[in-house]
Amino acid sequence: MEKVTLLGLCPDAETAARGVEALEKAGFASQDYEILTSTPYPEGAFGEKPVKHKLFVFPFVGAAAGLSVAVLLTAATQLDFPLVTGGKPILSLPPMFIIAYEATLLGAIIFTVLGIIFESRLPRWSLGLYDRRITQGYIGLLVSCLEDRRPQAEQALSQAGVIEIKRRYPGGGGD
Repeated sequence: MEKVTLLGLCPDAETAARGVEALEKAGFASQDYEILTSTPYPEGAFGEKPVKHKLFVFPFVGAAAGLSVAVLLTAATQLDFPLVTGGKPILSLPPMFIIAYEATLLGAIIFTVLGIIFESRLPRWSLGLYDRRITQGYIGLLVSCLEDRRPQAEQALSQAGVIEIKRRYPGGGGD
């Protein structure tokens, strides 16, 4: 069975919320549709379920990676080029703390930026179906379903009051 992608254009947020509700009543899961808008709306504004993210994990992983690299790098450097000065230990901890602190913060920052990109699902090379009117204030409901469920999705979107429904089939055909 082939998958088809539908794009319903809604003139306002109320119509989009009715569309989400109609799709859920028709048995579509939240993974089957996506809301496309050019303006930021608060989470759940269209009645969709909140998305769970794991962004808080990335800084911790980055900090641990940065600390590990810093300790290994500074210890390896001091052991590889030992400078014995006045009977002091070869591994000098105060300079290692400074480098470890900086590397920990750098790792946390880099991993946070990567986490934001990852959690935002960027880059999106193939959005699939799109309409330029979304950038002008319309709201798009992008539905991906099997071909046999297409009539149910179209009926749900039509009942919600979308102004136009576009279709795309896997081979690239559509209107």
